[in-house]
Amino acid sequence: MKKIHCLNAVSSCGTSLLTEDYTLTDDIKEADGVLVRSASMHELEFPQGLLAIARAGAGVNNIPLDECASKGIVVFNTPGANANGVKELVIAGLMLASRDIEGGIRWCKDNKDDENIAKSTEAAKKAFAGYEIRGKKLGVIGLGAIGAEVANACTSLGMEVYGYDPYISINAAWKLSRNIKHITSVDTIYQECDYITLHLPLIDSTKGMVNKAVLDRMKDGVVVLNFSRDILVNEDDMAEALKTGKVKRYVTDFPNPKSVHMEGAIVIPHLGASTEESEDNCAKMAVEEIVDYIDNGNIRNSVNFPVCDMGVCKAASRIAVLHLNIPNMIGQITGTLAAGDMNISDMTNKSREKYAYTLLDLESVPDEESIRKLSGIKGVLRVRVVK
Repeated sequence: MKKIHCLNAVSSCGTSLLTEDYTLTDDIKEADGVLVRSASMHELEFPQGLLAIARAGAGVNNIPLDECASKGIVVFNTPGANANGVKELVIAGLMLASRDIEGGIRWCKDNKDDENIAKSTEAAKKAFAGYEIRGKKLGVIGLGAIGAEVANACTSLGMEVYGYDPYISINAAWKLSRNIKHITSVDTIYQECDYITLHLPLIDSTKGMVNKAVLDRMKDGVVVLNFSRDILVNEDDMAEALKTGKVKRYVTDFPNPKSVHMEGAIVIPHLGASTEESEDNCAKMAVEEIVDYIDNGNIRNSVNFPVCDMGVCKAASRIAVLHLNIPNMIGQITGTLAAGDMNISDMTNKSREKYAYTLLDLESVPDEESIRKLSGIKGVLRVRVVK
């Protein structure tokens, strides 16, 4: 029986997909796979038998990716599963930043005891006048699953949309509206757009990318929206830009001791993917990924190992080898199997930076000695007989 441990409450729409070969366990020490949402795993001690972790969401900063990779633990995320939920909140953020809805609602609550509030409203509402987004220029930095949905939705709302993503995939490009202007220099967005929305992963090159130098290049009165990660923005520089009026509004989905005290910031309590539909979709995708890996050895949407898919094994056996991406590894693996008189009917090898993955279908079931020898090859992280 294969065992799955949930570090957070995960939608039953996902766990209900587990077959009769699986059971949920409360003890991570006996788990083959872990499902997680926001719980931090950096301080956890990973059991030797743990094969995979699936994050029901896109961000994986709560998981120690390199440590997992070095121990042969594949980490998955669920890109796109919550895209619609985040997109809708970004659009709400655009409206909140353009029209002083928040201030107007607060005025109504503050004056709820005014018997003549209807008449008072007519005199007061001019203080909350705003701007329409139609015809304004929006820059979308990052055209992944969420960024592409935001760009398409906003062009439908009549905005002039500029999109920037030097690493855009072919699939993502096909999903973009032809009305979106694909920009090759992010400076064009900084200099020309009235609204700028960030949809980027948190990596070394993006941390603090929106700083004073970048803010200075933006139009006066720009609106910046951040529904990706708070530390993409240098918040000291953003606070100063809000004070001077360089930035009209900063909309962020990440409350922290700095953002909640910013004058002119609209701070939302991390609601981007907090919809029933998003949570269900993320749970389903996470379970499907982890089951396909455990049952078939296939990897899709991993953040620390390469994509690799050989479907369902129809051969006598399938072996999965997680290893370092170094010379002569394939030769050593195939040579070891040949020495054990095993014929390979099909195989694939994929690499991703310093890690690689090899799947092999065999015409016979491997013996324990061959598996031991494979595991002993320098640079091999984990060998698993999938079937």
